Amino acid sequence: MKPIEAVSWVIHPQAEVADAHADLTDGGQLRVVFLSPTLARMSWVPRTGFREPRTWSIAPEGHGDVPWEGRARDSLAGFERPPLQVDGEYLGTERLRVRLTAGRGGAVRAIWSDPSSQSVLMEDRVTSAYLDERRTGLVRHSVVRHPGEHYFGLGDKTGPLNLHGRRLRCLGQDSIGYDPLSGDPLYKHWPFLLTRTLQGLWIGTYYDTLSACTFDLGCEHDNYHGLFRSVDIDDGDLDCYVMAGRTPGEVIAQFVRLVGGTHLPPRWTLGYAQTAMGLADAPDAQQQLDRFIDECQRQRMPISSFHYGSGYSSRGKQRYVFTWNASKFPDPQAINAKFHRAGMRLVANLKPCLLDDHPAYAQLQEAQAFVEHEHSQTPVVEPYWDGQGSHLDFTKPQAIAWWQTQLREQILEKGIEIGWNDNNEYAIAAEDAISHGFGQALPIHRSRPLHALLMTRATFEAQMAWQAQEGQQDHAFTVTRAGPPGIQRYAQTWSGDNTTSWATLKWNIRTGLQMSLSGMFNIGHDVGGFYGPLPEPELFLRWVQACALNPRMVMNSWKAGNVSNVPWMHPSVTDGVRSAIELRYRLMPYLWSCFEAASRDAVPIIRPTFYNFPDDEQCLQDSDEFMLGDSLLVAPVVQAGAQTRTLYLPALPKGLGWIDFHTRQRFQAGQSHTVSADGLPLFVVQGASLPLAAPRPGEVARFDDPVSETVQF
Repeated sequence: MKPIEAVSWVIHPQAEVADAHADLTDGGQLRVVFLSPTLARMSWVPRTGFREPRTWSIAPEGHGDVPWEGRARDSLAGFERPPLQVDGEYLGTERLRVRLTAGRGGAVRAIWSDPSSQSVLMEDRVTSAYLDERRTGLVRHSVVRHPGEHYFGLGDKTGPLNLHGRRLRCLGQDSIGYDPLSGDPLYKHWPFLLTRTLQGLWIGTYYDTLSACTFDLGCEHDNYHGLFRSVDIDDGDLDCYVMAGRTPGEVIAQFVRLVGGTHLPPRWTLGYAQTAMGLADAPDAQQQLDRFIDECQRQRMPISSFHYGSGYSSRGKQRYVFTWNASKFPDPQAINAKFHRAGMRLVANLKPCLLDDHPAYAQLQEAQAFVEHEHSQTPVVEPYWDGQGSHLDFTKPQAIAWWQTQLREQILEKGIEIGWNDNNEYAIAAEDAISHGFGQALPIHRSRPLHALLMTRATFEAQMAWQAQEGQQDHAFTVTRAGPPGIQRYAQTWSGDNTTSWATLKWNIRTGLQMSLSGMFNIGHDVGGFYGPLPEPELFLRWVQACALNPRMVMNSWKAGNVSNVPWMHPSVTDGVRSAIELRYRLMPYLWSCFEAASRDAVPIIRPTFYNFPDDEQCLQDSDEFMLGDSLLVAPVVQAGAQTRTLYLPALPKGLGWIDFHTRQRFQAGQSHTVSADGLPLFVVQGASLPLAAPRPGEVARFDDPVSETVQF
């Protein structure tokens, strides 16, 4: 690797593209520009220009979406560009400043600090902080690491929330059955890191690249460089956004607004949802779904939507997107109408790869709508769902147009409201595969996550157009499994194909919180476990309770023998399962207010307790509890056979305590307590008012039940 070395730093506040730059010995530039009082950007621009000259993630909130063909990487449109102060080597605002200097041997070095406290927030390593590997195109950025720092973020990461000491990859993979404690990578490409400094301040760094990234947060040690952490970007650009805050919320909100904000979904999507691959995979799928609807009503189980797995399009084990298997579904409109009469909206699984015997394959090959080999311009054909297939290229207008037409004709016109974008990691192995890039070709290693983003956008916008045509007033909504920052502008997401186990129940809680700290707010998990054995009754009940107050509550599974997780699968706990789901509907007005705050104020819906209580050091300890909004603390039970649950209730202003939601018993704040594990332990900040809903007389709970009372705790 070759160090990126500077000739000199030049500070020129309010220049057109940079407030300061260093001319580098290789002919490139390192640029610093301030975008708000607490947000800045440092970019390495090679002599030949950016490798990724466009971005699809940066979309300053309030300034519209990114053009389909991308936003110019060096654009400053949508940023306020604050007045700056210059003091020798220091440049910045009253909230964030950077010292630009040379390290050992002339290496470029930046030191970011908080002017009011003089505290260093992040400082480049003294020795060769920026490295360029010409053989592979890899770029590395290394900063000083302190053992007491806490690291969070990076998307759907497993294990404890504090990522210090781990080496993690940002690269979407189809990770079915992943290890919930240490598995990596999962489905998202999310190079945003949130750091809590030794002084209790917070700084976020977002590396805006579509190339795979590896974050070393304390694994690697080199005697010549002291303690450091680093990010390796595989043949992409080093374009880093730096954002400072005095709380984690201040930093997360900046990041979310940087990448376009959070979409407010339709209210019905907050209700409990069911999907069961075994039902749609069955030879008599339509009859089984018919019986499922009847059983929901017989069991008086609250349910707001049904998510079709891909079985409606299957022939044997293979899946054919936008087709219906008429032998299994002789009359899709009829069964869909019955779902609607039962109060359930519908969501259909979609896949971006067409098997080579798909009815539309030849047509799309002729239209050159697939990801292709660079020189032969023939479709890349690789293994997919027990066959061979080609991925649609969502950087080609003809692929987008076909997708949106098929979505309308085969999904929306069949009575299904929503498309669910699945299996969209684009793990294409061919090295010469290219994406069209709307006329500016992109190698597949720089565009894998882009396809998931654009697929999601294509689905979202087609649904918006359909709703407008049909005169519907509902919000648009979609779901995606994969993608980079930007998917939250359109979609809900989840932690993917988890495995049924007590360990998964425990560690998925952290993965969901990690996604929230990363700026993905509308998230959840497959209740009961997607893969692996059927959950035994106790585990099943605890899983339902733990997920009952997540933003997304979907029971999804794929089990041997086409058996599915359904609420009544274990009669011994069915009443407890129903009660947990009913609790969600009772708290629906409060939950909806959390969604509104997420969209309006860029705040997570579920949060680790340190988000709400950043000055309480005890909240930084690993735990199973989390906050729902500002007022509710949720403490899932994740141990087999547990009769009690020990938890820490964070410190509150003097005189205030925590109130047990179920019993109204008061508990002292700032202390640990052992409470009953009968049901879901749930605590309310003393003094909070919660609006509670109740179903209409004689009816099962619905997402739009009226507020029946407002309780002061």
